[in-house]
Amino acid sequence: MRRRLARALVLPLALAAAMPALSMGFSAPVAADSVVIGGFPVEASQSPWTVALSSRDRFGGTRAGQFCGGAAVGPTTVLTAAHCLDEDVLGGPPERVRDLKVIAGRTDLLSDRGGQEIAVRRTWVNPAYDGGSNAGDFAVLTLAEPLQGDSVIGMAADGDPAYTAGETATVYGWGDISGTGEYPDGLRAARVRVLPDALCEDAYPGGMDGTYDAASMLCAGEAEGGRDACQGDSGGPLVAQGRLIGLVSWGIGCGRAGNPGVYMRVSHLMRTLGWTRASEGV
Repeated sequence: MRRRLARALVLPLALAAAMPALSMGFSAPVAADSVVIGGFPVEASQSPWTVALSSRDRFGGTRAGQFCGGAAVGPTTVLTAAHCLDEDVLGGPPERVRDLKVIAGRTDLLSDRGGQEIAVRRTWVNPAYDGGSNAGDFAVLTLAEPLQGDSVIGMAADGDPAYTAGETATVYGWGDISGTGEYPDGLRAARVRVLPDALCEDAYPGGMDGTYDAASMLCAGEAEGGRDACQGDSGGPLVAQGRLIGLVSWGIGCGRAGNPGVYMRVSHLMRTLGWTRASEGV
């Protein structure tokens, strides 16, 4: 997630995860939002649309260079967070990262076996993305070759009941599982609830803590804290009723009471891109 810099440092989650490795002179996993404070291990086959963004050149070989998550919505189309492709995170424009890849179908990032590693052929970052307010935090990756098998998830458009407050959702990722920089090797998931917009507006009314915009954002978690995404999970999928409803974006801390995780609302993304159906534009 973006501001989860530990959700408390007001930095992109991807950058937050990257900073320890870069500042201390060794490679460490980067992630834009963890997924899983209060989560549980899952196999990649249980959520084949969940992919890892990777650059070994930038983030080292540990955990395959993972630094963010993504969601496959087409055979060659992956959605992620715009802040994952920020120059502060990648060390330059994304098109200059020669080994930018998507890893799909691999549960354990310590293993080089299983799944696919596919080069990213083209990146598109929402030009309306605002790093100050966190608005418009999405990007589209076009892969150099198609994903294998049934690795695509449908998107929830406006009016879909999956967005209903109180609905159970699941967020997936390889991010921080404790809020203290403890990264798992394997994919994890956490069950959260879609929360009322009013609760999120109260939690993030503006200023240094961020501004919640119900038209373009969605928040999920538990009002009392607990299950949540965290550093290293940014760009990863939030799924309800079998459809993609959010991308991990930002928040304050991880799993803190009163500070639920904020996600990019997929229906807003679809409107922005002119995708009126789950299969359109991908």
